Amino acid sequence: MTRPAKRTTIADVARAAGVSGATVSFVLNDTPGQSIPEETRHRVLEAVRQLGYRPRGSARALAAGRSNVVLLSIPHLSIGPGITRFVEQFATSLAHAGLTLVTHLAGAPGRSLPDVCAAIDASVVASLDPLDDDTAQALQGAGADIVFTTEVEAHATMQRMGRLQAEHLIALGHRRLGYAMPEHPLLRKIADGRLLGVSDACAQAGIDSPLTLDTKLDTAAMARAARRWRRESVTAVCAYNDEVAIALLAGMRRAKLAAPGDLAVIGADDIPLAQVADPPLSTIAFDLEKVGRSLAEAVVASLSGHKPRLSPTSLSPHIIHRAST
Repeated sequence: MTRPAKRTTIADVARAAGVSGATVSFVLNDTPGQSIPEETRHRVLEAVRQLGYRPRGSARALAAGRSNVVLLSIPHLSIGPGITRFVEQFATSLAHAGLTLVTHLAGAPGRSLPDVCAAIDASVVASLDPLDDDTAQALQGAGADIVFTTEVEAHATMQRMGRLQAEHLIALGHRRLGYAMPEHPLLRKIADGRLLGVSDACAQAGIDSPLTLDTKLDTAAMARAARRWRRESVTAVCAYNDEVAIALLAGMRRAKLAAPGDLAVIGADDIPLAQVADPPLSTIAFDLEKVGRSLAEAVVASLSGHKPRLSPTSLSPHIIHRAST
């Protein structure tokens, strides 16, 4: 059995550079008030490079007064392309500020959010779901300096997306709408927010509330739903998201129905497959990369002692009109 290699320590770097451990620490942490000759600084950094030294997170935290770890709590639901793009941008933006992202699925089996926060020594916890007062206090007790949630902004955006779906269809002359609700219970909270937006737009236009049907990603089931909507005089359907909408288009083909002539269909989230669906899918997009950058900026501002700025306008949902409507 091969024994694991001994971890390089700050003492190893100090010996290689011919300086004290304190000098190495001053250089690596760029400690204010320390006058380190440039030649000495160069020797230390060269020793770090040659030895492959990586400071322990706990040591950096002690020097900085906090860790560089940000913990993001994500609702326990299917991780689709949208959430993936958001997390990638959030992580990248944090990395530019010297921060590291760790994600946690809320409600999934395993350790609680406060337990994870304590285990990784997170300085900031951000949540895409609301946090009750007890959880927020437990997070601060676990070591988080800053705890905040984007739930208000996210809820407003979900409702706005549904409203845009319905307004698009109503502007095209449709007066009886359907809504394709996802079957999975973990998606219902987001779906209910989008449905509320659809219903509000219908009420404002003076037409009936949408005929809502529970749906699943199954061609035969979607064919039955499409026939039901047609029997009920529905001419256009707002789908919870693009995956549901694309499944509906497949079900319509089985039912010998076509979009947009028999049923116009609009999705949400603008996943990559939306533009190559048959027909190409109209959808609601919002700038998830911008959301990730905005949330990262809020984290950095909070760590700097400033009030974070994160508003619903930063999410900017908008229509992408394609052949399905």
